[in-house]
Amino acid sequence: MQWVGKPPLPAAVSNAGGLGLITALTQPNPEALRTVIRETRAATDKPFGVNLTILPSINPPDYEGFARVAVEEGVKIFETAGNNPGKLIEFFKSHGCIVIHKCTTIRHAKSAERLGVDVLSIDGFECAGHPGEEDIGGLVLLARAAQELKIPYIASGGIGDGRGLAACLALGAAGVNMGTRFMCTVESPIHQNIKEKMVASTEYDTTHIFRTLNNTSRVFKNVVSQQVVAIERRPGGAKFEDVRDLVSGARGRIVFENGDPDYGIWTAGLVLGLIKDIPTCEELLSRIEREAEDIIGGMAKLQVAVCFS
Repeated sequence: MQWVGKPPLPAAVSNAGGLGLITALTQPNPEALRTVIRETRAATDKPFGVNLTILPSINPPDYEGFARVAVEEGVKIFETAGNNPGKLIEFFKSHGCIVIHKCTTIRHAKSAERLGVDVLSIDGFECAGHPGEEDIGGLVLLARAAQELKIPYIASGGIGDGRGLAACLALGAAGVNMGTRFMCTVESPIHQNIKEKMVASTEYDTTHIFRTLNNTSRVFKNVVSQQVVAIERRPGGAKFEDVRDLVSGARGRIVFENGDPDYGIWTAGLVLGLIKDIPTCEELLSRIEREAEDIIGGMAKLQVAVCFS
């Protein structure tokens, strides 16, 4: 949700009954995040949170500064993800915050559990962005979470409708996390052309980059991502420097500003195949809740009373 988690979207999600998240690293510095938190609070009186993702970066951001500013501004819910989050988790918990940590393996989930996080977000291979290197789909990953974890977890990756919510609840999740689906809403602050491109796309329109660099990322399949994949497949492989200009975050930001889906790299999940419209966040969440309730209620019809004489 880089470049997407700006005030209009998290405020709309929270106003609709979800938990909206600001993406901290969309902002250039901690003081800019302070401004964004205040703008979001002016747009909703409901709870919202801040995401802070620790990943390899061309220019590493001031993670501690972002965390400090968010806490100073009274944010009480944080989503963390990425490498070595221990110091951030300790900082947030020392200030009485709720921490949701995103994991792509049960091994990492149990490690985060030991670090004291409150909720785990279990990210299946279907997700946008970084699915890890183990390639485990949500169906198995969530069932394994039910076997192994002692704290609540939510499901991430491949969820875009009530069927997905019902399935995740059946697999033991306490709820779901959606990114790509929220990109394609009225309040999402990206260009209308990109939203319409998402509606026209299918589950076949994503690809993985950075596979050979052990930093896999699922992104939209376009001219630039295909160039990156081709470079990685060259004899002898590729170094990050070989693709640095192609994968620049600045180019990805411009995609959402100018509406050209081929200008740069932008993340999208397999849930593209389920996106058929551009609703408001309120319409989307109400529909998902209604669909899930209907499906869960209908499951009772599958029970058959057997009488043995």
